[in-house]
Amino acid sequence: MILPHHKSGASIVTDMATAHPTDESAHCHTDELDTRTDTDELVVTWTCQDRPGIVHAVTGACVQAGGNLTELQQFASADTGNFFMRLQVEGVESATVIEQALREVATRFDAQLRVDRLGRPMRTLILATKAPHCLSHLLFNRDTGRLPIDVVRVMANHPDLEPIAQFHQIPFAWQQVTRQTRDAFETAVLDVVDEYDVELVVLARYMQILSPRMCEALSGRCINIHHSFLPGFKGANPYLQAHERGVKLIGATAHFVTGDLDEGPIIEQRVERVDHAQTVRQLTAVGQDTESTTLAEAVRLFCEHRTFLDGRRTVVFR
Repeated sequence: MILPHHKSGASIVTDMATAHPTDESAHCHTDELDTRTDTDELVVTWTCQDRPGIVHAVTGACVQAGGNLTELQQFASADTGNFFMRLQVEGVESATVIEQALREVATRFDAQLRVDRLGRPMRTLILATKAPHCLSHLLFNRDTGRLPIDVVRVMANHPDLEPIAQFHQIPFAWQQVTRQTRDAFETAVLDVVDEYDVELVVLARYMQILSPRMCEALSGRCINIHHSFLPGFKGANPYLQAHERGVKLIGATAHFVTGDLDEGPIIEQRVERVDHAQTVRQLTAVGQDTESTTLAEAVRLFCEHRTFLDGRRTVVFR
């Protein structure tokens, strides 16, 4: 069942938060003209090839625009030669003021530049199957203001999770996915992405392999959760296999989705210690809790523009 939905009033940002230094030079992503008070805080992200003078030039331009820097993190990758920086700026009239101040600097350094309002809910689509734990955790944290996401829809390949979506007043749609229907379902997903200008797609235990077409369309803006600290236990019952082998650690990994199954750049990982006395049910509970918190943290990091792609890995500013 597909329920009606009204778009949110989010006003800043037009595309994804990760930066790719190999794209066209001096890209600047900001909102349309939007007046802000001096209490609103902005986030500036920057990626370019490393060279002397970047921090001095960027921070100087922000200060000249009337901004006060409240946070600054930077990293120069010795492996790729890329330079990454994230700043939080207060006291400026609008995102456009900062963008205009930094445009010349971005051109000079051939940089990827992005400006957004701190805490702006990011337009998000969630894909799920039957397991409720990750979806419930994401929506609870959205409702309590802990996750800055505007969930435009939950889509699934089974109807089981519709009551959860309805409880949180989120539109829900489902369609059985088989080899014959997968293309149609993925087309429906991409239609929603286009219609609502979705910035992030979250696979909340969505138990289907995405096609290469889907992976390419969602590159850099699709996050998956995987019980990666059980790599030797494949199939539908990894925690049963873990119990039988007597594992001592259970964990989860949240990563960007790529065409290589469960091998995308890692955003967040967490582990919990377990022992021989715990039953399969107890191990499953620990594992599902870890999956839920790991996925939510990865979503938060993405929405706060703290994640950057650097080849096959990520740079994450906490």
